[in-house]
Amino acid sequence: MTFATIADVEAALAASIAPDAEAIAQARARQAQLTKPPGSLGRLEEIAVFFAGWQGRARPRIGRGRVAVFAGNHGIVAHNVSAFPAAVTAQMVATFEHGGAAINALARAAGLDLKVVALDLDRPTADFTTAPAMTEAECLAALSAGAATVEAGLDLLVLGEMGIGNTTAAAALCARSLGGDGSTWVGPGTGIDDAGIARKVAVVDRAIAHHADAPMTAFETLRRVGGREIAAIAGAVLRARELRVPVLLDGFICCSAVAPLAAAAPASIAHCLAGHCSAEPGHARLLAALGLEPILQLDMRLGEASGAAVAAGVVRAALAAHDGMATFTEAGVSGAG
Repeated sequence: MTFATIADVEAALAASIAPDAEAIAQARARQAQLTKPPGSLGRLEEIAVFFAGWQGRARPRIGRGRVAVFAGNHGIVAHNVSAFPAAVTAQMVATFEHGGAAINALARAAGLDLKVVALDLDRPTADFTTAPAMTEAECLAALSAGAATVEAGLDLLVLGEMGIGNTTAAAALCARSLGGDGSTWVGPGTGIDDAGIARKVAVVDRAIAHHADAPMTAFETLRRVGGREIAAIAGAVLRARELRVPVLLDGFICCSAVAPLAAAAPASIAHCLAGHCSAEPGHARLLAALGLEPILQLDMRLGEASGAAVAAGVVRAALAAHDGMATFTEAGVSGAG
């Protein structure tokens, strides 16, 4: 999938794609026959059925799983909204590429390959308090870069990001997509103080006011107050839906990328699960608005797909139990009557 035009984005959002109802029915029937009281594995049972539907098989598996981490830089860092300079984005990408970051260790532990995509780090987005963050062409290119990381045959896609200043962009995306103002969505991000939070709130409010007359479409929201790495996540989500690849979303910034999609077409994120709820204050509010229940809540706030990669281990456990347990008949155990 390449997003050559805005019409391509609109078509992807409008596409009618649903999980396989027959696979869901078969997975539920299998769950009812496994050697356990019904519902006794709780959310693990729901996860197994969810994966059955999107993979189109009653006994889903993760043979090929991928973590995709996108990196981008933001012009709004000029407003001193982050505890770190923009140069840290490229430094962290180098750490990813040399295998020394948390996500490298966590992806290995989860048995997932890792793909890191740096998007024009030497060319930050525009300051979105005075102009759109990206031109139409730049936003389409970022969406396409995300889509390019997803191909047929993947059993799971875990998404994450890196970009100094991007919690400010995430707050603006949430405010424009779901309502509220800067104070509704802004948090400490990388660890700024109260004065820094006040600056972030003011930046978000100025951005929302500046773009108030712009079309309230998913594409316009992403390009006006998003970032390249955030648009890339949205592109990956849309491509994964086309290919029926289940997606684990990471933290606040990652989930903010799908807020414009969900606002425009709620079904466009039906193949997504929230890996965790981060310590960033807006994340719980965002997940509630999106109707996503996090798999984990570990007070993580690192980003870079770290929380979702940990959640992938829970998904593997859910699928292992679903596939590997004996049925009552196989075990010679009398089922509940």
